[in-house]
Amino acid sequence: MSQPTRVRWTVAGLLATVSVTLAVALTIRHPDALVTKLPSTDMRELHLDFDTFWHSAVAFTRGADIYDTPAKLTNLNPPLMTVLLSPFAALDALLAYRVFVLLSVLVVAASVLVVARELQLGTPATAVVLGIVLLSSPLHGTLVLGQIYPLLLAGLVAGWTAQRRGRPVLGAVLFGVTVALKPSLAPILLLPALQRRWAPAWAGMGSAAGATVLGALLAGPSTAIEWVRIAIAEGVPDSVDNASLPGLAVRFGLPPALGTVAGLIVVGATCVWCARRRDRIDPSGTAVWAVLAAGLLLSPIAWHNYLLLLFPGVLVLVAMRHHAAATVALAVTLIPVSWNAEFPPDGTVADIGRSLYCAVLVGYWALLLRSAASPGSGSDDSAESCSTAETASARVA
Repeated sequence: MSQPTRVRWTVAGLLATVSVTLAVALTIRHPDALVTKLPSTDMRELHLDFDTFWHSAVAFTRGADIYDTPAKLTNLNPPLMTVLLSPFAALDALLAYRVFVLLSVLVVAASVLVVARELQLGTPATAVVLGIVLLSSPLHGTLVLGQIYPLLLAGLVAGWTAQRRGRPVLGAVLFGVTVALKPSLAPILLLPALQRRWAPAWAGMGSAAGATVLGALLAGPSTAIEWVRIAIAEGVPDSVDNASLPGLAVRFGLPPALGTVAGLIVVGATCVWCARRRDRIDPSGTAVWAVLAAGLLLSPIAWHNYLLLLFPGVLVLVAMRHHAAATVALAVTLIPVSWNAEFPPDGTVADIGRSLYCAVLVGYWALLLRSAASPGSGSDDSAESCSTAETASARVA
C-alpha cells in the first residue's frame, strides 16, 4: 500500500469511525429518532409532507384547486407530481401513507440493486451498501415525512441505466421527465450539451418541457400559473436540515441571495470543469451525480434527505475502487437529525454545528466531481479502476 493510499485510508477510517460512533450515541441519547415515528398515525404533524401531497391528489380527482387544500403545508411540487400520485386519493390518508412508505422502501432497495448489478458489484459490497442505505438518516427522514425522493431516485436510476446501456437519448428523456417532477434537478440536463451531445441534450430539455405541459393540461392550466407563483414567493427556510448554500447563508443571518450567488458559482464552475473535459467524461460515471449535487447546493431548499438521490454516485465510486471516499460518503449518512439537538439554540457555534448537512453535500459534490473525468486518479487501485472505467465506456459506446 502506497503512502498516499495509507493516508487516505487513515483519514477515511477516522471519519467513518466518528460517524458511526455519533450515530450510535445519538440514537441512544435520543431514542425518539425519526425512524421510531414511522408507526405514528399523526398525519398533520409527523407525516405532513405526504399529507400535503394526498390532499392535492384528492383535490385533483375532484376537479378542485390542488394548491388550495386543508393541508398544513403548501404543496411546492409541480402539477405533474400530483397527477402521478392521484391513485393514492382512492385510499384514506393514513392507509395511503403506509402503502406509500412500503412502496418507497421497495423502490429504494430496487434502485440500489439495479445500480449494483449494472456496475457488477459483488454480493458482499452490494449487501453492505444496501444495509447502510436502509439505515441512513436521509431514508428515515424521507419515509417519516412521506417525501417523493424514492420516485425521483427511480427516475434518475432509469435514466443513468439507459445511458450506460448505450441509449443516451432514452436516458436523457427519462432525466427530463424526472426534472419535470422536481425542477430543482434541472442542472443534470446541462451535461449532454456540455459534452456537445446534441441529440440527448435536446431530448432531455424537450421531455422536461413536454412532461411539464402535460401535467399542467391534466391538472388545469391555471394550476401551472399558481405553482409558478408559489415557487417564486417561497422563501429560503431557516432550517438546520436545509443543506443548500442559500440555506447556509440564512442560517448565519446573511441574505439568501449571497448563498444563491455561491450556488451559481458552484454550478458554473462544475459546468466549465465538465466542458473542458468533455472527451474524458463518461456519462455513466459520476459526472451526472456531481452536476446533480451542484444543483442541490444552488437550490433554495435541499433537505438533507436529498442525499438519497446521490447514493448511485457512491456506488459508482465503489465500482471504481475509490473505497476510502465511498466509505466516508456512506458513513456520514448514518448521523441522525438528532445531531442538531446537541447545540444551543443561538450562536456561531450552533450555526456551525447545524451546518453539518451542508458540509456533507459539499463533500459529495467534490468527491463525485473529482472522479468524473479521471477514473484512475486517486483510487485505491488505479489499474483496476481504469479497467472498470474502460469497460463502462465500451458499454456506453
